[in-house]
Amino acid sequence: MISRRTVLGLFAAGTSGLALSTNRAVALDYPNHPVRFIVGYPAGGATDIFARLTGQRLSERLGQQFIVENKPGAGNNIGTAQVVNAEPDGYTVLLVNPANAINASLYTKLSFDFIRDIAPVAGFARVPNVMVVPKDFPVKSVAEFIAYAKANPGKVNMASSGNGTSIHLSGELFKAMTGVEMLHVPYRGSAPAVTDLLSGRVQVMFDNLPSSISHIKAGTLRALAVTTATRSAELPDVPTVAETVPGYEASAWFGMGAPKKTPADVIAKLNGEINAILAEPYIKTRIGELGGVIMAGTPEDFGKVIVAETEKWAKVVKFAGAHVD
Repeated sequence: MISRRTVLGLFAAGTSGLALSTNRAVALDYPNHPVRFIVGYPAGGATDIFARLTGQRLSERLGQQFIVENKPGAGNNIGTAQVVNAEPDGYTVLLVNPANAINASLYTKLSFDFIRDIAPVAGFARVPNVMVVPKDFPVKSVAEFIAYAKANPGKVNMASSGNGTSIHLSGELFKAMTGVEMLHVPYRGSAPAVTDLLSGRVQVMFDNLPSSISHIKAGTLRALAVTTATRSAELPDVPTVAETVPGYEASAWFGMGAPKKTPADVIAKLNGEINAILAEPYIKTRIGELGGVIMAGTPEDFGKVIVAETEKWAKVVKFAGAHVD
């Protein structure tokens, strides 16, 4: 006679096998209708650029549209919350960016825990931020900017794409390490901030390189420095901030996340497709033109980046004394 424990064990094994086979069936059929690709900022900024670049190729490779939906607001948190609360079926995914790591310590009240509630899918690229000023602003180097800001207190407004972005915190780190005063002016995304920077309504921005590089090359914005430890291959004549402010380093990074409990095989399928896209010559060239460095790898690799960046920016937020309720 079979014991109750044995029956339960067989049932558990059977349902486990059924779940595994169902999971694989879901992955084989995925996607069978359009996928929503949520971006927490307006169109035109670096997050939007990377979402559209990868989303278009995913659409072409998988035969279903990856529809980029811009959901700006609350420093990227509105879009993130929408994905956290979505059905974990692979049909709602998130453009992950530095704000997701920064907001964990910057915001005192969040309805989610990013590391707990979002499953990493794949990294796309890491890019420098670039310290840019209007072409007519009377400084041509980081040293001249520091001298000008200290000689003109209250006259330098620092634009950002929103509270908690890498653009914002790159500026806060600069303020903390140089002692300059700058009034932070947050916008609902990089594109509107760059528009006001071009007009001279604000005086400086630590923008993600992809959304400023065309203006830099056109001469309508002046790049004073990149924020990474080494110079950008795309702007080799532009120094690093660290060449004037030793120890300074910041960068932006982008990838895809999905709601926790999204089937592992769906995540694996997306990861494989994204890595294949990142290996394509056109995509490698395009990301290089944007100043980016490819960040391919497993979901676990991207998860490690998210954890490391969350820990890093928590120290910067504490150092700068920045917080948002």
